[in-house]
Amino acid sequence: MNPNKYSLTFACYNSVEYTKMCIDSMTKHGTPLDRLVVVDNFSTDGTRDYLATLPLGGKIFNASNLGCGTAWNQGALALQSEWSIIMNNDVLVSPLWIENLIHAAESKNLKVISPALIEGPLDYDFDAFSLKATAEMKDEHRLGSKHAVCLAIHNSVWMDVGYFQPTPKLLGYEDTLFFNELKKSNIQTSITGASWLHHFGSVTQTAMKQERGLSEKDGLANRYNYKLLNQSWAQRKLAKIQAKKHQLQSSREEVKKHGMSVHGLRKNHAFEWI
Repeated sequence: MNPNKYSLTFACYNSVEYTKMCIDSMTKHGTPLDRLVVVDNFSTDGTRDYLATLPLGGKIFNASNLGCGTAWNQGALALQSEWSIIMNNDVLVSPLWIENLIHAAESKNLKVISPALIEGPLDYDFDAFSLKATAEMKDEHRLGSKHAVCLAIHNSVWMDVGYFQPTPKLLGYEDTLFFNELKKSNIQTSITGASWLHHFGSVTQTAMKQERGLSEKDGLANRYNYKLLNQSWAQRKLAKIQAKKHQLQSSREEVKKHGMSVHGLRKNHAFEWI
């Protein structure tokens, strides 16, 4: 695949050790770093010194923490392409993950797609697992699902629904608002078993909570964010129930067919499929 067909971006806020693991994983599996734009939201832990050593497609150093939405927009706009891959920095990638991800989207005529995901501690051989999982699950698509750990977004979507809301006080709620716009515009999404990531889990959100003096149990969303959906409490509750039902039904069907699903958790050194 021509690398100019896609670009990648992620936002950083401290947690340089996870950014290093992500970059090392990309380098190991041939992801071209000159297609990656990293946006740093005013890290103070050596992240910027590390990024300065890399041959990236772009480096954006914000003078304050502008939030995820602004950073994702900055990255997508800095290196525009047919497909923009918006992702977290606390992930590991697998062989041919981009090619498989975009091919899956195009084969199903999708404009937004997420890779399959394992979340939790890295207490297993992810490289070996991802090869077997990709071979087993390459034709499995959980239509109607998506996640903000990684999204491949076709450039037509920006024209249809716009970019992420660039409001710092959204505090990580930007993905929910973006997904709501996709739904209103009837843009189909999917998680595909053709591409896999390992996600350590909510590293940036934890750092943001620490910056704001919040505990681990505190949520980042607030009533201001909910109001932006223009939905009643009952509508939001029903949507959550429907999404959970879809997730459980899809997982059961995938596990019955493959012995696994496109979303797994590592707990007590074992996989839990959800």
